[in-house]
Amino acid sequence: MSMKLSVKHNVDQWFNKIAKNPAQGVTVSILWLILIGWIAFGWNLGSIGLIDETEPLFAEASRQMFVTGDWITPFFNGDTRFDKPALIYWCQAIAYAIIGVNEWAVRLPSAIAAFALVCLAFYTIQWYFAKQDELEQVSRPTRRYFTSFIAAALMALNPETIIWARTGVSDMLLTGCMASALLCFFLGYAGKGGSRKQGAGSREQGENSSFLPPAPCPSASSALFPNKWYLAFYVLIAGAILTKGPVGIVVPGLIVAAFLLYVGKFREVLREMRLFVGVLIILGLSVPWYALVIWRNGWNYINAFFGYHNLERFTEVVNGHSAPWYFYFLVVLLGFAPYSVYLPLSIVRLKFWQRSHWRSLERFQQFGLFAWFWFASIFGFFTVAVTKLPSYVLPLMPAAAILVALLWSDFFQDTEARQTIPVPSSPTPPISPSFLRVSGWVNVVFLSVLSTALFNITHILGTDPAISNFHELIQRTGLPVIAGVMWLVCAVLVAGLLLSRQWNQVIAINLIGFVAFLIFVLTPASFFIDRERQLPLRELSAVILEAKQPNEELIMLGFKKPTVVFYSHIHVNYLRFPQEAIEHIKNQAAKGLKPASVLLLAEQKKFLQMDLQPDDYKNLSTKGAYNLVRVPFKKKKSEKMDIS
Repeated sequence: MSMKLSVKHNVDQWFNKIAKNPAQGVTVSILWLILIGWIAFGWNLGSIGLIDETEPLFAEASRQMFVTGDWITPFFNGDTRFDKPALIYWCQAIAYAIIGVNEWAVRLPSAIAAFALVCLAFYTIQWYFAKQDELEQVSRPTRRYFTSFIAAALMALNPETIIWARTGVSDMLLTGCMASALLCFFLGYAGKGGSRKQGAGSREQGENSSFLPPAPCPSASSALFPNKWYLAFYVLIAGAILTKGPVGIVVPGLIVAAFLLYVGKFREVLREMRLFVGVLIILGLSVPWYALVIWRNGWNYINAFFGYHNLERFTEVVNGHSAPWYFYFLVVLLGFAPYSVYLPLSIVRLKFWQRSHWRSLERFQQFGLFAWFWFASIFGFFTVAVTKLPSYVLPLMPAAAILVALLWSDFFQDTEARQTIPVPSSPTPPISPSFLRVSGWVNVVFLSVLSTALFNITHILGTDPAISNFHELIQRTGLPVIAGVMWLVCAVLVAGLLLSRQWNQVIAINLIGFVAFLIFVLTPASFFIDRERQLPLRELSAVILEAKQPNEELIMLGFKKPTVVFYSHIHVNYLRFPQEAIEHIKNQAAKGLKPASVLLLAEQKKFLQMDLQPDDYKNLSTKGAYNLVRVPFKKKKSEKMDIS
């Protein structure tokens, strides 16, 4: 016990030392952020190929912008692509210009958006606890730094965030803009409120000053523009609109409005925000591109983007993406695993239903309540929407990380602060150990179930037509056993900590377990999937580039793999059925085109269904489940296969 107290005392002394030296504190913070950012977002980011089917759609549309110089209308495979607005394409095209057309450039905007969000959240939580210490006239650097470190790690190191931060699509960029906008709003909102205890000791103010924004100017109420955080909020909302359209302002607006109405400051804060100026900023930044793309494409764009990809996705099932009402409960449980088991306790701890209590607090003390409105609004909004996809609730993951980090902040108290401050004036009372014990044992059960599922993953996963012996190959890698053992060990360690009542180390075991899982299981698994599923298509794309004759058509039969378009830089004609391909080749032959042949890329099963004879085609390459052949236009003996 004395050794444990000694270690704790030494840790407190170290944090006190860096708190008194702002430069050292900033250095430690930056190093921590770089470490978790590199592990979560940078490590092997571009080491695997693009993943069909969505990622290469964005990558190729951005490449077309980069090559053609048309920065207004996105194109893919010769057709307009109106699924998403232009910001993600601009970012990827700029990355192409800087580091070349490659996988790193495709994914770099997503990774940067995720990392910037984590850094801003880290700053916000540091600022929040610095303000809390100032209010209580005490310095607790251990709690402030530990909670900030844990929050940043939780935000970066969870399955949902890692998947989309490492994928070159618009979802992480939207989350980065939307979540950063919400954090900026809260910093602007909370920075306007004065403390009821103005006489904070000079020692505490000095130690916390590096994380406190400058006090608002007395003449701010008559200023034309709002404070810098509100301005950043407006700019980021414009970015969200340019990333995914109306949802970029509707969802943050819903969160902010619900929060302000609840705390009774709706009109007051809208005046502070200079809403009219803010609307002008948002419109000025986002409308020009929409005006240009509509001017160029007219009702085709309006109907496709605003009608199909926005209104219909909310009111109808689009592309078969339907799911039951409880779908997002499962997405959050697994997407924020293994920390999601602490979300119920984190939310109940707030006692958000006690409106009078929350309205009586200082503005900055409402941070936990704001995170709850953030989480609940996004969860509720997309639960109501008819079309459901796991990525839709990605923007609530930062709020989930904040809620769980605030829960654990109760267990990162400084030894000296505990001795001198018997009853902290926290916005929420300390959680009962019995409640935490229940959540801890739920954590143990969850990790045990996860371990069991991974041991038997080959019986759970479906088949993949691109990998014929998928289950056998994944079993040979040994990854299911490694993953199962890893989480089983974590479950045992958490159980041991619960029995010894060492609460503050439980979350660390979950984090360390996930980092180990990412390094030793998820990363090798991604290389395995890339090698078996995507590498054959990249190799065939290289063959196509060498074998294709000028003006020779490329047909893809039975499947759509946009990676071929990206890697071959060739227009692909997608045909679904073998008979459809036969008729198309007949029609092309009748036109007397030069060269008198087509390239055909087909799954082996579909290729055999065409019933071609050996002299009807020339085999160019076979990779994985795919055949690449050249079919010449010539007279066939069989009338059935006459494509002359």
